[in-house]
Amino acid sequence: MQKKIPMRQCLGCREMKPKVELIRVVRSPEGDISLDFRGKASGRGAYVCPDAQCLKKAVRARALERAFSCQIPQEIYDKLNEQMEAGV
Repeated sequence: MQKKIPMRQCLGCREMKPKVELIRVVRSPEGDISLDFRGKASGRGAYVCPDAQCLKKAVRARALERAFSCQIPQEIYDKLNEQMEAGV
């Protein structure tokens, strides 16, 4: 019997992909928003492709704000973009 592959939807391109191919954006219980490349950080998570264009689409559509039910300042988006480009 094959093991089930967990699928998640990218907030930018809206495609369903295997969870391991996506990067998790997490809002911690303290309210901090960051990229979680390992997928193990505690908090509410949303997923984007490892592509800066998908992150830009998610920002433009305010998909992260809807996923986390809070306003996200531009500084946070800038920080997420830097982390995405650096691959930290």
